[in-house]
Amino acid sequence: MNATTVAALRRAYRSGRVTPFDVIEEVVRKAESGAAWNVWITPPSQERLEPYLKELRREDMDRKPLWGIPFAVKDNIDVAGMPTTAACPAYAYEPKAHASVVARLVQAGAIPVGKTNLDQFATGLVGTRSPYGEVANAHRPAWVSGGSSSGSAVAVALGQVPFALGTDTAGSGRVPAALNGVVGYKPRPGGWPNEGVVPACKSLDCVSVFTRSIADAAWIQAVMARIGAAAESPNRFVVPSRVDTWFGSHAAAFQRAWERALSAVSSAGVAVEEVPLPELDEASAMLYEGPWIAERWASLGAFVEGHRDEVLPVTRAILESGRDRLASDLFRAQHRLLELRAAVANKLEGAVLLMPTVGGTWTRDEVRQDPLGTNRALGAYTHHANLLQLASLSLPCGAVDEAMPFGLSLYVPGHREAELFVAARWFADLDEDLAGSGPWEDEADLVAVCGLHMRGMPLNPELVALGAEFVEIAKTAPAYRLFLLDTEPEKPGLVRDEQGGEVELELWRLPKRAWAAFVAKVRAPLALGNIRLADGREVIGFVCEAGAPRREDITAFGGYRAWRERN
Repeated sequence: MNATTVAALRRAYRSGRVTPFDVIEEVVRKAESGAAWNVWITPPSQERLEPYLKELRREDMDRKPLWGIPFAVKDNIDVAGMPTTAACPAYAYEPKAHASVVARLVQAGAIPVGKTNLDQFATGLVGTRSPYGEVANAHRPAWVSGGSSSGSAVAVALGQVPFALGTDTAGSGRVPAALNGVVGYKPRPGGWPNEGVVPACKSLDCVSVFTRSIADAAWIQAVMARIGAAAESPNRFVVPSRVDTWFGSHAAAFQRAWERALSAVSSAGVAVEEVPLPELDEASAMLYEGPWIAERWASLGAFVEGHRDEVLPVTRAILESGRDRLASDLFRAQHRLLELRAAVANKLEGAVLLMPTVGGTWTRDEVRQDPLGTNRALGAYTHHANLLQLASLSLPCGAVDEAMPFGLSLYVPGHREAELFVAARWFADLDEDLAGSGPWEDEADLVAVCGLHMRGMPLNPELVALGAEFVEIAKTAPAYRLFLLDTEPEKPGLVRDEQGGEVELELWRLPKRAWAAFVAKVRAPLALGNIRLADGREVIGFVCEAGAPRREDITAFGGYRAWRERN
């Protein structure tokens, strides 16, 4: 079995080829065989995961969008029944409840299989600062994996799990994504809940996710955020006038990879504009050279002072640098940061910021020789994001050279985060050497619509713009009800009900590479779910969230189009 994406695994479950028990057994085997990468602090265990498998047997797959999907959790995020260490054995505790982000995924049917290694207290971008061993790069073990979410990124890159949670304060959800050739998504600060997460810099911390598919990242965002958001199509990409931080023995190759990617984007017909963005460097400097380092000390200083010998020297030195910061420095920096945020938001109006995720890389030996300098270089293109309230999506985009991936990052102001998945579709059209095939896998090629996306309806142009083609008119199995929802604009909602009837809908064939953009356009109270057709097929389509305000049951009309014709 090689179900390396959420989509592939769901198809395997649907076909009956595998069961969640089979999948967990394979996850345990892969974790054991990949022990040399030092991915896990609490590794997957069939015995520990049996309660989750037992619960799944009582659940309806149609009602659980992540039913049976295994995922890894960075070991600074609480999972009930597994210790949280933050890569410091003396800090370890046994949480009684899941972190909020884990609870949402479990509620959706996903299985947290184990806790992954990290740079201690999420302080680092290298993946080497852990008493549980240095996490090796998935492609070149002598090189760094990136941090601090090193174990989570490598677990996904090695195909041990379809997705994994990380955290991101300075780049920890994006740097390891780029260095290991996977997708890394970081919402805006506050976009996902942080309850049950060990703080690094509490006001800036974000939970993030690694996947092997753009569509999977969009799917996790939809589950996690719970509320759909409208997403416009950005009209251009903005590139900083100065992109000149290249380092390490492969510096020239990283620069060439960036130039190839930029040329390919321009050739694809996307407007690319160079804009002076000195605000990025100024915000970046605030993260470790400004007063925000004091916030790290505020969260962890008491523990460090009481356990000096049990905290790694490099981690201790970084945290202690925040001990004597003045409150007046913080207020001055906050006031300046408001100005920087406004300036960047203005320059990105209607646009997406495009940058390399990293400008080079290091061997693990090189990092040991200069732990602070090498770490600082890896964050040159990522440190600014959370201070400026940006959301980000890091995408694999070709290779620097053989077996060394190259990554691009997209950034938008946080309130526009859904646009990242719309913008990502531009990269689907790059030549195969740059885009590859893995990140663009989809859930299925058919989508069922029963309301405003049908032919002649107001939102049908959205489907057409994504390259969708009409296939046929179909009907659901006689187990659904169609309600007119109390929304503006008026829209219908399809609800599973065994006492219901057949409802007419349309099937459209959606290109594989358009799924991420399509998912980003789904608006609450509608969601995407499995729909059983009258002929026995099952397809993905629009369904209605539980508890959505309903105005009228229109099932008896047989479909929304028929209701409109009679009203």
